[in-house]
Amino acid sequence: MNTQVNLTKRVQTSTGLRYCPVVLSSNGRVKPDVVLVNGKPEKHPEGCYQLEWREGAKRVRISVGKDAADASAARLRKEAELNAVNHGVPVTPGEKNTAGRSLRDAIEHYLEDVRLRVSTNKGSANFGRHNSHGCYSTALKYFLESCHKMTIEEIDKRDLLKFANFLREEKEQAPVTVVNKFGIVVSFLKAQGIKTSGSDGMLKPSDWPKATLPEPEIYEQEELDKLFTVCDPDERLWYEFFLMTGMREQEVMHTYWSDVNFKDHTVRVSYKPDRGWTPKAYKARTIPIPSRLITSLLRLNPHRSKLVNGCNLVFPTAGCKPKRDFLDCLKAVAERAGLDPDTVWLHKFRSTFATRCLCNGVDLRTVQEYLGHSDMESTMRYLKPSRSEATRAKMNTIFA
Repeated sequence: MNTQVNLTKRVQTSTGLRYCPVVLSSNGRVKPDVVLVNGKPEKHPEGCYQLEWREGAKRVRISVGKDAADASAARLRKEAELNAVNHGVPVTPGEKNTAGRSLRDAIEHYLEDVRLRVSTNKGSANFGRHNSHGCYSTALKYFLESCHKMTIEEIDKRDLLKFANFLREEKEQAPVTVVNKFGIVVSFLKAQGIKTSGSDGMLKPSDWPKATLPEPEIYEQEELDKLFTVCDPDERLWYEFFLMTGMREQEVMHTYWSDVNFKDHTVRVSYKPDRGWTPKAYKARTIPIPSRLITSLLRLNPHRSKLVNGCNLVFPTAGCKPKRDFLDCLKAVAERAGLDPDTVWLHKFRSTFATRCLCNGVDLRTVQEYLGHSDMESTMRYLKPSRSEATRAKMNTIFA
Protein backbone atom coordinates (compact mmCIF):
# COMPACT_ATOMS: atom_id res chain seq x y z
CA MET A 1 0.00 0.00 0.00
CA ASN A 2 1.27 3.46 -0.90
CA THR A 3 1.74 5.52 2.28
CA GLN A 4 2.86 8.76 0.64
CA VAL A 5 0.61 11.74 1.19
CA ASN A 6 1.10 14.84 -0.92
CA LEU A 7 0.09 18.33 0.13
CA THR A 8 -1.09 20.60 -2.67
CA LYS A 9 -3.11 23.76 -3.03
CA ARG A 10 -5.81 24.32 -5.59
CA VAL A 11 -5.07 27.69 -7.14
CA GLN A 12 -5.92 29.72 -10.19
CA THR A 13 -3.16 29.86 -12.80
CA SER A 14 -2.90 31.27 -16.30
CA THR A 15 -4.07 27.88 -17.63
CA GLY A 16 -6.96 27.45 -15.19
CA LEU A 17 -7.38 25.77 -11.80
CA ARG A 18 -4.52 23.46 -10.84
CA TYR A 19 -3.45 21.39 -7.86
CA CYS A 20 0.04 22.77 -7.22
CA PRO A 21 2.58 21.35 -4.72
CA VAL A 22 3.41 23.43 -1.68
CA VAL A 23 6.84 24.96 -1.07
CA LEU A 24 8.80 24.08 2.07
CA SER A 25 11.12 26.46 3.91
CA SER A 26 14.64 25.44 5.04
CA ASN A 27 13.25 24.20 8.38
CA GLY A 28 10.77 21.92 6.62
CA ARG A 29 7.67 23.97 7.33
CA VAL A 30 5.14 24.82 4.63
CA LYS A 31 5.48 28.36 3.33
CA PRO A 32 2.01 29.89 3.65
CA ASP A 33 0.29 30.48 0.30
CA VAL A 34 3.41 29.66 -1.75
CA VAL A 35 3.14 26.90 -4.37
CA LEU A 36 5.12 25.63 -7.34
CA VAL A 37 3.63 26.57 -10.70
CA ASN A 38 5.57 25.10 -13.63
CA GLY A 39 8.50 24.55 -11.29
CA LYS A 40 8.60 28.13 -10.02
CA PRO A 41 7.34 29.38 -6.62
CA GLU A 42 4.35 31.74 -6.76
CA LYS A 43 2.25 33.43 -4.10
CA HIS A 44 -1.40 32.30 -4.20
CA PRO A 45 -3.58 33.32 -1.23
CA GLU A 46 -6.72 31.91 -2.90
CA GLY A 47 -7.85 28.31 -2.68
CA CYS A 48 -7.58 25.57 -0.06
CA TYR A 49 -4.89 23.04 0.78
CA GLN A 50 -5.55 19.48 -0.32
CA LEU A 51 -4.25 16.11 0.88
CA GLU A 52 -3.69 13.60 -1.89
CA TRP A 53 -2.89 9.89 -1.65
CA ARG A 54 -3.53 6.59 -3.43
CA GLU A 55 -5.82 3.77 -2.39
CA GLY A 56 -4.78 1.12 -4.89
CA ALA A 57 -5.26 2.64 -8.34
CA LYS A 58 -7.64 5.27 -7.01
CA ARG A 59 -6.46 8.79 -6.19
CA VAL A 60 -8.11 10.37 -3.16
CA ARG A 61 -8.19 14.10 -2.42
CA ILE A 62 -9.68 15.94 0.56
CA SER A 63 -9.68 19.61 1.46
CA VAL A 64 -7.89 20.50 4.71
CA GLY A 65 -8.55 24.23 4.88
CA LYS A 66 -6.59 27.40 4.22
CA ASP A 67 -4.12 27.34 7.13
CA ALA A 68 -0.67 26.08 6.08
CA ALA A 69 0.32 24.77 9.53
CA ASP A 70 -2.98 22.91 10.00
CA ALA A 71 -2.70 21.43 6.52
CA SER A 72 0.86 20.23 7.21
CA ALA A 73 -0.24 18.63 10.48
CA ALA A 74 -3.12 16.92 8.68
CA ARG A 75 -0.68 15.48 6.15
CA LEU A 76 1.50 14.03 8.93
CA ARG A 77 -1.54 12.51 10.65
CA LYS A 78 -2.72 10.93 7.40
CA GLU A 79 0.73 9.48 6.68
CA ALA A 80 0.85 8.00 10.21
CA GLU A 81 -2.59 6.48 9.68
CA LEU A 82 -1.61 4.93 6.33
CA ASN A 83 1.63 3.59 7.82
CA ALA A 84 -0.30 2.00 10.67
CA VAL A 85 -2.74 0.35 8.29
CA ASN A 86 0.15 -0.82 6.09
CA HIS A 87 1.73 -2.58 9.09
CA GLY A 88 -1.48 -4.29 10.09
CA VAL A 89 -2.29 -2.02 13.02
CA PRO A 90 -6.06 -1.53 13.26
CA VAL A 91 -7.09 2.10 13.16
CA THR A 92 -10.49 3.01 14.56
CA PRO A 93 -12.46 5.98 13.27
CA GLY A 94 -11.71 7.85 16.50
CA GLU A 95 -7.97 7.37 16.01
CA LYS A 96 -8.14 8.55 12.43
CA ASN A 97 -9.30 11.98 13.48
CA THR A 98 -9.85 12.54 17.17
CA ALA A 99 -11.24 16.02 16.77
CA GLY A 100 -13.02 15.65 13.44
CA ARG A 101 -13.28 18.25 10.71
CA SER A 102 -15.59 21.16 11.31
CA LEU A 103 -18.63 20.94 9.04
CA ARG A 104 -18.93 24.72 8.76
CA ASP A 105 -15.24 25.14 7.92
CA ALA A 106 -15.37 22.36 5.35
CA ILE A 107 -18.36 24.02 3.66
CA GLU A 108 -16.58 27.37 3.63
CA HIS A 109 -13.48 25.85 2.03
CA TYR A 110 -15.56 23.88 -0.49
CA LEU A 111 -17.46 27.01 -1.56
CA GLU A 112 -14.15 28.79 -2.07
CA ASP A 113 -13.11 26.00 -4.44
CA VAL A 114 -16.46 26.27 -6.25
CA ARG A 115 -16.04 30.02 -6.58
CA LEU A 116 -12.60 29.56 -8.13
CA ARG A 117 -13.86 26.88 -10.48
CA VAL A 118 -16.79 29.00 -11.64
CA SER A 119 -14.64 32.10 -12.18
CA THR A 120 -12.07 30.06 -14.11
CA ASN A 121 -14.43 27.99 -16.24
CA LYS A 122 -17.10 30.55 -16.96
CA GLY A 123 -15.63 33.96 -16.36
CA SER A 124 -17.33 37.01 -14.94
CA ALA A 125 -19.49 37.34 -18.03
CA ASN A 126 -21.42 34.25 -16.97
CA PHE A 127 -22.30 35.37 -13.45
CA GLY A 128 -26.00 36.01 -13.08
CA ARG A 129 -29.08 34.81 -11.31
CA HIS A 130 -28.25 31.15 -11.99
CA ASN A 131 -24.52 31.11 -11.20
CA SER A 132 -23.16 27.85 -9.80
CA HIS A 133 -21.61 29.37 -6.68
CA GLY A 134 -24.97 30.80 -5.63
CA CYS A 135 -26.71 27.45 -6.14
CA TYR A 136 -24.07 25.58 -4.12
CA SER A 137 -24.06 28.20 -1.38
CA THR A 138 -27.84 28.06 -0.92
CA ALA A 139 -27.94 24.25 -0.84
CA LEU A 140 -25.17 23.99 1.75
CA LYS A 141 -26.67 26.79 3.84
CA TYR A 142 -29.93 24.82 3.98
CA PHE A 143 -27.98 21.69 4.91
CA LEU A 144 -26.47 23.51 7.88
CA GLU A 145 -29.98 24.56 8.92
CA SER A 146 -31.25 20.98 8.84
CA CYS A 147 -28.15 19.22 10.22
CA HIS A 148 -26.91 20.24 13.67
CA LYS A 149 -23.83 18.03 13.78
CA MET A 150 -20.48 19.72 14.24
CA THR A 151 -18.09 17.56 12.20
CA ILE A 152 -17.96 15.87 8.82
CA GLU A 153 -17.27 12.51 10.44
CA GLU A 154 -20.57 12.56 12.35
CA ILE A 155 -22.75 12.83 9.25
CA ASP A 156 -24.67 9.72 8.29
CA LYS A 157 -27.46 8.58 5.99
CA ARG A 158 -30.21 9.86 8.29
CA ASP A 159 -28.87 13.42 8.04
CA LEU A 160 -29.25 13.32 4.26
CA LEU A 161 -32.76 11.85 4.41
CA LYS A 162 -33.74 14.52 6.96
CA PHE A 163 -32.26 17.17 4.63
CA ALA A 164 -34.44 16.03 1.71
CA ASN A 165 -37.51 16.13 3.96
CA PHE A 166 -36.46 19.56 5.30
CA LEU A 167 -36.34 20.92 1.75
CA ARG A 168 -39.80 19.55 0.96
CA GLU A 169 -41.58 20.42 4.21
CA GLU A 170 -39.79 23.47 5.63
CA LYS A 171 -38.52 25.20 2.49
CA GLU A 172 -41.40 24.03 0.26
CA GLN A 173 -38.99 23.31 -2.59
CA ALA A 174 -40.18 21.76 -5.86
CA PRO A 175 -39.25 18.07 -6.38
CA VAL A 176 -36.65 18.88 -9.05
CA THR A 177 -35.07 21.50 -6.77
CA VAL A 178 -34.93 18.99 -3.91
CA VAL A 179 -33.07 16.53 -6.16
CA ASN A 180 -30.62 19.23 -7.29
CA LYS A 181 -29.83 20.48 -3.78
CA PHE A 182 -29.54 16.92 -2.47
CA GLY A 183 -27.01 16.22 -5.24
CA ILE A 184 -24.97 19.30 -4.31
CA VAL A 185 -24.67 18.11 -0.70
CA VAL A 186 -23.67 14.62 -1.86
CA SER A 187 -20.98 16.17 -4.12
CA PHE A 188 -19.71 18.16 -1.14
CA LEU A 189 -19.45 15.01 1.00
CA LYS A 190 -17.62 13.17 -1.78
CA ALA A 191 -15.11 16.03 -1.93
CA GLN A 192 -14.48 15.45 1.79
CA GLY A 193 -13.52 11.83 1.12
CA ILE A 194 -16.84 10.35 2.28
CA LYS A 195 -18.08 7.46 0.18
CA THR A 196 -21.74 8.04 -0.63
CA SER A 197 -22.41 5.41 -3.31
CA GLY A 198 -21.59 1.78 -4.02
CA SER A 199 -22.12 -1.32 -1.89
CA ASP A 200 -20.29 0.21 1.08
CA GLY A 201 -21.46 3.78 0.50
CA MET A 202 -23.70 5.89 2.69
CA LEU A 203 -26.62 5.94 0.22
CA LYS A 204 -28.51 3.40 -1.86
CA PRO A 205 -30.19 4.45 -5.13
CA SER A 206 -33.58 4.22 -3.39
CA ASP A 207 -32.47 6.82 -0.82
CA TRP A 208 -32.31 9.62 -3.39
CA PRO A 209 -35.34 11.93 -3.62
CA LYS A 210 -37.42 11.43 -6.74
CA ALA A 211 -38.73 13.99 -9.20
CA THR A 212 -40.58 13.87 -12.48
CA LEU A 213 -39.08 16.30 -14.94
CA PRO A 214 -41.64 18.58 -16.57
CA GLU A 215 -42.27 18.07 -20.26
CA PRO A 216 -40.30 20.61 -22.33
CA GLU A 217 -42.45 23.42 -23.69
CA ILE A 218 -42.12 24.32 -27.38
CA TYR A 219 -43.40 27.11 -29.61
CA GLU A 220 -46.17 26.06 -31.94
CA GLN A 221 -46.01 27.52 -35.45
CA GLU A 222 -48.94 29.87 -34.72
CA GLU A 223 -46.98 31.45 -31.86
CA LEU A 224 -43.83 31.84 -33.94
CA ASP A 225 -45.79 33.46 -36.76
CA LYS A 226 -47.20 36.03 -34.34
CA LEU A 227 -43.79 36.72 -32.79
CA PHE A 228 -41.88 37.14 -36.05
CA THR A 229 -44.62 39.25 -37.66
CA VAL A 230 -44.05 42.09 -35.17
CA CYS A 231 -40.23 41.79 -34.96
CA ASP A 232 -38.00 44.44 -36.47
CA PRO A 233 -35.10 43.08 -38.61
CA ASP A 234 -32.66 42.90 -35.69
CA GLU A 235 -35.14 41.14 -33.40
CA ARG A 236 -36.09 38.69 -36.12
CA LEU A 237 -32.43 37.74 -36.63
CA TRP A 238 -31.84 37.30 -32.88
CA TYR A 239 -34.72 34.91 -32.35
CA GLU A 240 -34.34 33.06 -35.65
CA PHE A 241 -30.74 32.44 -34.59
CA PHE A 242 -31.95 30.94 -31.28
CA LEU A 243 -34.60 28.87 -33.08
CA MET A 244 -32.45 27.61 -35.98
CA THR A 245 -29.32 26.75 -33.97
CA GLY A 246 -30.83 25.41 -30.72
CA MET A 247 -28.05 27.19 -28.84
CA ARG A 248 -28.23 28.21 -25.18
CA GLU A 249 -28.42 31.89 -24.25
CA GLN A 250 -24.78 32.07 -23.11
CA GLU A 251 -23.68 30.32 -26.31
CA VAL A 252 -25.51 32.86 -28.48
CA MET A 253 -24.12 35.72 -26.39
CA HIS A 254 -20.56 34.47 -26.98
CA THR A 255 -20.82 33.59 -30.69
CA TYR A 256 -18.03 35.19 -32.72
CA TRP A 257 -18.04 35.88 -36.45
CA SER A 258 -15.13 33.45 -36.62
CA ASP A 259 -17.54 30.74 -35.40
CA VAL A 260 -19.77 31.21 -38.45
CA ASN A 261 -18.70 29.23 -41.52
CA PHE A 262 -20.50 30.91 -44.41
CA LYS A 263 -19.22 28.36 -46.93
CA ASP A 264 -20.25 25.21 -45.06
CA HIS A 265 -23.36 26.78 -43.48
CA THR A 266 -22.40 25.93 -39.91
CA VAL A 267 -21.91 27.71 -36.61
CA ARG A 268 -19.52 26.57 -33.91
CA VAL A 269 -19.84 26.68 -30.12
CA SER A 270 -16.31 27.21 -28.86
CA TYR A 271 -14.21 28.23 -25.87
CA LYS A 272 -13.57 31.99 -25.58
CA PRO A 273 -10.45 32.39 -23.41
CA ASP A 274 -10.30 36.14 -24.07
CA ARG A 275 -13.70 36.51 -22.39
CA GLY A 276 -13.17 33.79 -19.78
CA TRP A 277 -16.08 31.76 -21.13
CA THR A 278 -16.38 27.99 -21.57
CA PRO A 279 -19.28 26.00 -23.10
CA LYS A 280 -21.39 23.98 -20.68
CA ALA A 281 -19.68 20.70 -19.76
CA TYR A 282 -16.75 21.87 -21.93
CA LYS A 283 -18.58 20.57 -25.02
CA ALA A 284 -17.49 22.49 -28.11
CA ARG A 285 -19.54 21.51 -31.17
CA THR A 286 -20.55 22.45 -34.71
CA ILE A 287 -24.19 22.95 -35.74
CA PRO A 288 -25.48 23.08 -39.35
CA ILE A 289 -27.67 26.10 -40.06
CA PRO A 290 -30.15 26.72 -42.90
CA SER A 291 -29.39 28.91 -45.90
CA ARG A 292 -32.07 31.35 -44.79
CA LEU A 293 -30.15 32.13 -41.60
CA ILE A 294 -26.87 32.44 -43.51
CA THR A 295 -28.53 35.00 -45.79
CA SER A 296 -29.69 37.02 -42.79
CA LEU A 297 -26.21 36.94 -41.24
CA LEU A 298 -24.67 38.08 -44.53
CA ARG A 299 -26.74 41.24 -44.34
CA LEU A 300 -24.85 42.09 -41.15
CA ASN A 301 -21.50 40.87 -42.43
CA PRO A 302 -21.46 40.97 -46.26
CA HIS A 303 -17.66 40.63 -46.40
CA ARG A 304 -17.61 37.56 -44.12
CA SER A 305 -14.96 39.19 -41.96
CA LYS A 306 -14.02 38.25 -38.40
CA LEU A 307 -14.80 41.75 -37.15
CA VAL A 308 -17.82 43.94 -37.82
CA ASN A 309 -17.43 47.55 -36.70
CA GLY A 310 -14.33 46.45 -34.82
CA CYS A 311 -16.14 43.78 -32.78
CA ASN A 312 -15.81 39.99 -32.99
CA LEU A 313 -19.24 39.26 -31.45
CA VAL A 314 -22.18 38.50 -33.72
CA PHE A 315 -24.61 40.11 -31.26
CA PRO A 316 -22.69 42.78 -29.34
CA THR A 317 -23.67 45.81 -27.31
CA ALA A 318 -22.42 49.23 -28.40
CA GLY A 319 -19.27 48.62 -26.33
CA CYS A 320 -18.56 45.17 -27.87
CA LYS A 321 -19.85 43.31 -24.82
CA PRO A 322 -22.12 40.25 -25.00
CA LYS A 323 -25.78 41.23 -25.34
CA ARG A 324 -27.56 40.39 -22.08
CA ASP A 325 -31.15 41.50 -22.62
CA PHE A 326 -32.40 38.94 -25.16
CA LEU A 327 -35.12 37.78 -22.74
CA ASP A 328 -36.37 41.28 -21.90
CA CYS A 329 -36.54 42.12 -25.59
CA LEU A 330 -38.40 38.87 -26.32
CA LYS A 331 -41.06 39.65 -23.71
CA ALA A 332 -41.51 43.10 -25.26
CA VAL A 333 -42.02 41.46 -28.66
CA ALA A 334 -44.57 39.07 -27.13
CA GLU A 335 -46.58 41.98 -25.75
CA ARG A 336 -46.63 43.64 -29.18
CA ALA A 337 -47.77 40.33 -30.69
CA GLY A 338 -50.64 40.01 -28.22
CA LEU A 339 -49.07 36.98 -26.50
CA ASP A 340 -48.72 36.47 -22.76
CA PRO A 341 -45.09 37.44 -21.91
CA ASP A 342 -45.02 34.70 -19.27
CA THR A 343 -45.37 32.08 -22.02
CA VAL A 344 -42.18 33.07 -23.85
CA TRP A 345 -38.60 32.40 -22.82
CA LEU A 346 -35.33 31.78 -24.62
CA HIS A 347 -34.85 28.09 -23.77
CA LYS A 348 -38.20 27.40 -25.44
CA PHE A 349 -36.52 28.09 -28.80
CA ARG A 350 -33.98 25.37 -27.97
CA SER A 351 -36.76 22.93 -27.09
CA THR A 352 -38.52 23.78 -30.34
CA PHE A 353 -35.32 23.24 -32.35
CA ALA A 354 -34.76 19.82 -30.76
CA THR A 355 -38.36 18.70 -31.17
CA ARG A 356 -38.52 19.78 -34.82
CA CYS A 357 -35.25 18.00 -35.62
CA LEU A 358 -36.49 14.77 -34.05
CA CYS A 359 -39.97 14.99 -35.62
CA ASN A 360 -38.39 15.51 -39.04
CA GLY A 361 -36.25 12.40 -38.89
CA VAL A 362 -32.90 13.60 -37.55
CA ASP A 363 -31.58 10.72 -35.43
CA LEU A 364 -31.24 11.04 -31.66
CA ARG A 365 -27.43 10.78 -31.62
CA THR A 366 -27.10 13.63 -34.11
CA VAL A 367 -29.54 15.88 -32.21
CA GLN A 368 -27.64 15.07 -29.00
CA GLU A 369 -24.48 16.35 -30.68
CA TYR A 370 -26.20 19.51 -31.96
CA LEU A 371 -27.54 20.30 -28.47
CA GLY A 372 -24.31 19.51 -26.65
CA HIS A 373 -25.98 17.03 -24.30
CA SER A 374 -23.78 14.67 -22.29
CA ASP A 375 -26.33 11.85 -22.35
CA MET A 376 -29.01 10.54 -24.68
CA GLU A 377 -31.71 10.69 -22.00
CA SER A 378 -31.60 14.49 -21.97
CA THR A 379 -32.21 14.55 -25.73
CA MET A 380 -35.02 11.99 -25.62
CA ARG A 381 -37.09 14.38 -23.47
CA TYR A 382 -37.69 16.41 -26.63
CA LEU A 383 -39.55 13.58 -28.37
CA LYS A 384 -42.71 15.57 -27.80
CA PRO A 385 -46.14 15.26 -29.44
CA SER A 386 -47.49 18.21 -31.38
CA ARG A 387 -50.42 20.18 -29.96
CA SER A 388 -50.87 22.55 -32.89
CA GLU A 389 -54.19 23.63 -34.38
CA ALA A 390 -53.43 21.41 -37.40
CA THR A 391 -53.04 18.37 -35.13
CA ARG A 392 -56.29 19.13 -33.33
CA ALA A 393 -58.03 19.51 -36.71
CA LYS A 394 -56.78 16.04 -37.71
CA MET A 395 -58.18 14.57 -34.48
CA ASN A 396 -61.55 16.23 -35.16
CA THR A 397 -61.53 14.69 -38.64
CA ILE A 398 -60.66 11.23 -37.30
CA PHE A 399 -63.50 11.23 -34.80
CA ALA A 400 -66.02 13.34 -36.74
